[in-house]
Amino acid sequence: MNWLFSPALRPFVLVAGVASLVLNLALLVPSLYMLQVFDRVFSSRSMETLTMLTLIAVGSLLLMFLMDTARASALHWAGKVLDGRLGPLAIHKLLEEATQPQLKKNDHAARDVTLLRGFITGNGIFALFDAPWLPIYLLVIYLMHPVMGACATAGALLYFLLAWLNERLTREPTETMLLNSRAASRYIDAAVRNAEAVAGMGMEKGVVGRWEELNRLVQADATRLAASGSRMGALVRALRSGMQVLMLAVGAWLVVSQNVSPGIMVAGTILLSKALQPVELLITGWKSFIEARAAWARLSNLRQSRGGRGDAFSLPAPRGALDVERLVHGGLPGGLPFIKGISFSLRPGEMLGVIGPSASGKTTLARLLLGIWKPQSGHIRLDGADTSQWPRDQLGPYVGYLPQDVELFSGTVAENIARMGVADSDMVVSAAQEAKAHDMILRLPHGYETQIGEGGAVLSGGQRQRIGLARALHGDPRLVVLDEPNANLDREGEIALVAALTSLKQRGATVILIGHRPSMMSLTDKLAVLHDGQLKAFGPSREVMAQVSGQPQPAASSVEPRSEGMR
Repeated sequence: MNWLFSPALRPFVLVAGVASLVLNLALLVPSLYMLQVFDRVFSSRSMETLTMLTLIAVGSLLLMFLMDTARASALHWAGKVLDGRLGPLAIHKLLEEATQPQLKKNDHAARDVTLLRGFITGNGIFALFDAPWLPIYLLVIYLMHPVMGACATAGALLYFLLAWLNERLTREPTETMLLNSRAASRYIDAAVRNAEAVAGMGMEKGVVGRWEELNRLVQADATRLAASGSRMGALVRALRSGMQVLMLAVGAWLVVSQNVSPGIMVAGTILLSKALQPVELLITGWKSFIEARAAWARLSNLRQSRGGRGDAFSLPAPRGALDVERLVHGGLPGGLPFIKGISFSLRPGEMLGVIGPSASGKTTLARLLLGIWKPQSGHIRLDGADTSQWPRDQLGPYVGYLPQDVELFSGTVAENIARMGVADSDMVVSAAQEAKAHDMILRLPHGYETQIGEGGAVLSGGQRQRIGLARALHGDPRLVVLDEPNANLDREGEIALVAALTSLKQRGATVILIGHRPSMMSLTDKLAVLHDGQLKAFGPSREVMAQVSGQPQPAASSVEPRSEGMR
């Protein structure tokens, strides 16, 4: 459990450790109180002695309460610090990998943070703080009588042997069960995300059947662990009872031999029981320790993978000059590339239309242009800076993106247009007006303060797309990428889209307009035709449109790109 002593948690762990020391010293008092009652009060029949001993015992109980409270508070704050440090990091990584479907290595990072915080603030960790003070109890028992101390030490060593054996037997099965459990959880999450398709096409039986197969693996692992844990727990409980019997037997023998008083026999047995209790809890609850250790290992890898990214050098605001240089991008490692050697350039304020059949690489190109995906080779530069290396929080305000599937967040219309940041009224209204969505938003029940529900559930597809366009235009972006922006629009929506595109051109934003149909490309300055990940044609829109439609083009034009694209 070295992670408990990480620099961020160390002060709280030290406080908890000191509190545990004082708490365990105070826990000695009840046993010593019993010893004194047997040896002093019964023999002297002194009520004054009993009164003073009782006051001391009550004081120790008050000290125990204070130390237990201090330890719990320190560990609570440790959990809060841990959550504050790792929680945002986990969400950042989760969002980052959500754009990279082939990765998905840390999709349970947020749950790992919750697991660690629950472990730190739970009762199980108290055993971890109490177990190291076992030598204090053994020392006191030795001072009572060396023979009883030797018996207690032998019992403690046997307990630690069982703890080591339990760790060896349960580590691998527990980790396997956790992996299978995460796989089953990922599957059901995917099923819930596609619930409409599942219900609409009657796929429930197949989906549930597949989940049952995955869940059977989890249950098989859980059954093996439960059987092993129950056997180990029964053995530990039997050992505890056996140690109590042994201590009482040894104590009785010493009393009969007139070597010790009856108080020592009883006090020593009670002390040993309290000393071994934390070790017993460690053994029976070892699964939670393995889970916490595995969660910390995964989160440590996550922290290393993001090391240094928060201190990136600040770059000036871009003007919108876009250069794509020999771009190559593939799917899975070793697979064929989706984008094959594309090159082109756009000046600030130019509008490029990208057309091509399905699966030609248009959406992949959009994600590469925005720096969401990193190319296998080549570069996408915005004002000379590689977009995949530009810090996302710096690049984001200068970029607008309307994906094919518009996803909105639970909240108000204004919050969604403001990209879930602070909703500045003037900026929100300005973006909505430029997207020609202002009047449509005012017709909603509460205008800009309308709660749209999870995923924009109360809005139609066209309304979501128009609000998504306003979000893309929020903050005066210099590069705007629109992927099928008219997919869900009616006649009024398409007129508004054309007006928004005209406004973008007038204020000098660089626009990438992606679509299937050439009819939407009348406003573009240049047109690119993608086919099978390659740039088949690039040039002035009219000339490329003439080539695509099969009409003769001017002799001076040359729209077929060179081997790696056209600059």
